[in-house]
Amino acid sequence: MKKISIILALVISLGTGAIVYSQTSPSAISSQIAANSAVQYNQVNALDVVASPFKYLHRNILIRAKFDKFSTLGLDYPPAMRKSDKYISILIQRPDTPNHNIPLSEMKIFLKKELAEKNINLDAGDEIEIKGRVFSTALGDTWIDADDLKVITKKNPPKKEEKVLE
Repeated sequence: MKKISIILALVISLGTGAIVYSQTSPSAISSQIAANSAVQYNQVNALDVVASPFKYLHRNILIRAKFDKFSTLGLDYPPAMRKSDKYISILIQRPDTPNHNIPLSEMKIFLKKELAEKNINLDAGDEIEIKGRVFSTALGDTWIDADDLKVITKKNPPKKEEKVLE
């Protein structure tokens, strides 16, 4: 008798859900999906992320930092696999040493090669903004897939070429 009442309650609850779903217009459903698909990034301090990588695992983060260099650090490492034929990694400078250019090597940031090629003119010290997702904490480090990289300020802006009068 108890099994029958549980099954009956389950059937009723599933039936009610189907009725509610069938009464929802397709446009209302698509607008709800669009609202949920907007990715939100939380601005964080790079040193906080490195200090507690597990706290940020599977979270979307935004980091403002100084670019250090393109690298191959962390590529093709099996526990956090990003293949070197599709990705390049970048290093940012440690924010706690402003007078020296020391990379924050505990943070592995991966860019798809197409995104890296758009930003090939980056120089050490350029201020950048990285939007990405922490996908692994292998070796106790932070491993980030970058969704976007934006240059905020250039350390050495390009000089305008002077026209030579002949």
